[in-house]
Amino acid sequence: MYSGQLVFAQLMEHLPLHTFRRCVQRYPSKYPTKTFSHLDQFLCMAFAQLTYRERLRDIETCLRAHQAKLYHLGIRGHVAKSTLADANELRDWRIYADFAMSLIQTARALYASDSFAGELEQTVYALDTTTIDLCLSVFPWARFRSTKAAVKMHTLLDLRGNIPSFIHISDGKMHEVNVLDILIPEAGSFYIMDRGFTDFARWFVLHQAQAFFIIRAKSNLTWRRLYSRTVDKSTGLRCDQTIVLTVPKARKHYPQHLRRIKFYDTGHDKELVFLTNNFDLPALTIAQLYRCRWQVELFLKWIKQHLRIKRFYGITENAVKTQIWIAITVYVLVAIVKKRLNTQGSLYTILQILSLTLFEKSSLDQLLKNTEIQMPVPEHNNQLNLFN
Repeated sequence: MYSGQLVFAQLMEHLPLHTFRRCVQRYPSKYPTKTFSHLDQFLCMAFAQLTYRERLRDIETCLRAHQAKLYHLGIRGHVAKSTLADANELRDWRIYADFAMSLIQTARALYASDSFAGELEQTVYALDTTTIDLCLSVFPWARFRSTKAAVKMHTLLDLRGNIPSFIHISDGKMHEVNVLDILIPEAGSFYIMDRGFTDFARWFVLHQAQAFFIIRAKSNLTWRRLYSRTVDKSTGLRCDQTIVLTVPKARKHYPQHLRRIKFYDTGHDKELVFLTNNFDLPALTIAQLYRCRWQVELFLKWIKQHLRIKRFYGITENAVKTQIWIAITVYVLVAIVKKRLNTQGSLYTILQILSLTLFEKSSLDQLLKNTEIQMPVPEHNNQLNLFN
């Protein structure tokens, strides 16, 4: 039965606060916590993400306008622009990174039973990197080029549920292929990557870990065909070959056979060539799996479009990473609530509803159920949408 809580408080009830406290204890801070705790900081930043606040002054003004309700939101400390700025700057961002990863494990368990790619049993991941541009004069620690600053968000997306299973935030100078050195390969899983992740030595590490990769081949790849399999060209397939690399350095780094599949995309009038170390799945399934890689690009664009990770509340590296990780936590939290309450509304719709109702005393379950009364969807809808 509904208890009369504010919508924001009902949403935050889905957070494992015992896990949050353990994350806080893992990284002790000298910054005072009695008047403004780590939880106060997290709740204020989560509120900013859900209501699209642009600046710290906006957060302070909005929360102080509801001063009498702050206790019921879970915010016990005194909300002030300077206090929040100091907390973002001085409290270790790894607290929120660890907490986000804990929520990610919860979300992946909830979405584990979702169907994907023709009931494929193996876990399928898509790996990609996005660049978040910054102003060099304001963020000199994030120098990317001579006149530009940036940070990069390297993301490994579990395509069953579109939940990120691994995220690494680096400076702009880190090449995307280097993230393969940080990943711990999962035996039996598929890793789908674009051509930017071409590195034969790193592919071989995945192969030795008994993981599978699917990647687009570069046009200058030199190889020799060993034999071919028959394909049904009416499906778009053009060839299915077993090859070996011929350049001595490349063959040294990847001495095993590779499978080369050519597919004609009629929609874009384009031939695509894929390389993989999996010789068991049908060639058409390999091509279809690569098409699913678009989901990670959609996720990264969605995050940048709908959460606050392009404009930052602080200028230090710690403040920037804190804001990004809390934004990821909010995304995963909403995905968890969507699954637990079994609502059919899109993630975008849920965020829009929450942005206007956080201070209302309405049942969160009923509020989200009401969103399922859908308006007619335009035939040509270009709105990014991860959860249909």
